[in-house]
Amino acid sequence: MKDEWWAKPRRVSVVVDNESWILGHAQDLAEALNRAGDRAALCRDHADIGEGAVAFFLGCVHIAGPRVLALNRRNLVVHASDLPRGRGFSPLTWQILEGRDRIEVCLFEAVAEADAGPVVYRDHLDFEGHELIGEMRAAQGEMTVALCLRFMDEAAPPAGAPQEGEPSAYPRRTPEDSRLDPDATIARQFGLLRVVDNARYPAYFDLKGQRYRITIEKTGPAGDDSDENDG
Repeated sequence: MKDEWWAKPRRVSVVVDNESWILGHAQDLAEALNRAGDRAALCRDHADIGEGAVAFFLGCVHIAGPRVLALNRRNLVVHASDLPRGRGFSPLTWQILEGRDRIEVCLFEAVAEADAGPVVYRDHLDFEGHELIGEMRAAQGEMTVALCLRFMDEAAPPAGAPQEGEPSAYPRRTPEDSRLDPDATIARQFGLLRVVDNARYPAYFDLKGQRYRITIEKTGPAGDDSDENDG
């Protein structure tokens, strides 16, 4: 049969090649695939990828070369932008900084050029404007798992459609991108405060010859706390 390789159990590699926040979701995906009757493994390096049916590359920073892509029938990536716009690094973060709260998410085929392959599915995330990075990552991770499982649940492996339009790309973020302006308001800089990671790349500012680190935490809905200061 034409798609005989699609019959379960299929060998699946879930690839995360760095210490990404997506790791927990990648493990969830592998476990869900195994429960569904496939044989999935979490791979932390391209050298760990075996021959099989599908490889999902999630949050990877290294481009898979032709030899790696040849190991599996389908090689798929999830990217949080409206491809071909927003290729590159940290697309969700850059879009939040641009003031967007509707984030497109694509499942697409990995090819030699980064983020340029045919798109299989398009979906989106809607935020309300108050979510911090942990909440946004959780939503993105759940969407990532859902798109991968949707692909694996198809009766036959769906093809992708070529990307159309003028591509754009985001650069890799650096510590300088987490710098606050001490003369600007919190409201003006709230987008940056939403996307900083308190542990790995916290917000900071320089003032009077010293550097200060700022961390942010959501404590719950705003309310009247005047009674707390009575006394």
